Amino acid sequence: MGQAVAAAVAFRTTFDALHAPVYFAPETQQRLAAAGLKPGSMTYFASRAAAMGAVGPGTVTATFYSFSPSLIAHFVPRVWTIASPEAVLEARLTAVDEIYRRLFGEETLASAEVAEAAELAREATGGCRPEGRPLYAAHADLDWPEQPHLALWHAVTLLREHRGDGHVAALTANGLPGLEALVTHSATTNGTPPDTAKRTRGWSDEEWDAAAARLTADGILGADGALTERGLAFRERVELATNAAAEGPWQHLGEEKAARLEQLCAPLSRRVIEAGAIPSAAFRV
Repeated sequence: MGQAVAAAVAFRTTFDALHAPVYFAPETQQRLAAAGLKPGSMTYFASRAAAMGAVGPGTVTATFYSFSPSLIAHFVPRVWTIASPEAVLEARLTAVDEIYRRLFGEETLASAEVAEAAELAREATGGCRPEGRPLYAAHADLDWPEQPHLALWHAVTLLREHRGDGHVAALTANGLPGLEALVTHSATTNGTPPDTAKRTRGWSDEEWDAAAARLTADGILGADGALTERGLAFRERVELATNAAAEGPWQHLGEEKAARLEQLCAPLSRRVIEAGAIPSAAFRV
């Protein structure tokens, strides 16, 4: 495995863990509730989509991919009549500041190591390309925060959305629609349990069962609901394509700096996981 691919794979744990607490921490819910939003799906859709502006449900469905269009349409575009995208982004960044201060403490955030990690992560984003990556491109248009720990979070967010856009492209190229992608992800060893996936992404039992039936007919799932050999190979192709599409930032950063960035971020990520700030290190479908 090349160093760029290894760094892309490591992103799912070492780096993604630094981005993901924003979706689960009480600070986010509190800040966005103060802006008028209801906790739960509304805050998630608003906080992640806000960088694209006051977009409609079609855009969010296309970019978020595995969420039920009807769930998205329940909140978007109504959410923008409650809080503007600019207000949501401001509240989100304030929440990140509070989350990081709670998880890591003032001394760590003021350390030379966090400042170095922020510089290296920002340098890595110089290898990201915007073409065909709408969520990345929208976040890349935002101003960089001045404080190192917020700049680190913003850089990791750019890298995360860049990788996520590439993952959606890989799923699309392999002919796997959003719900089917979610069903196959749930069937993997580290996948989200079906009940949780249906609840959080808005799919009914009937919709889920119909997708599973289609995948079974295609030989992707067996009669027991597990991935077949063909299904495992299918998911492997998607993962390989995702990793290949995510190599750019790490090639740009170079082997030595990429290794140093992972070394700097590893203890921070462990702290996030040990604190229970995220339910799992696996977020993509």
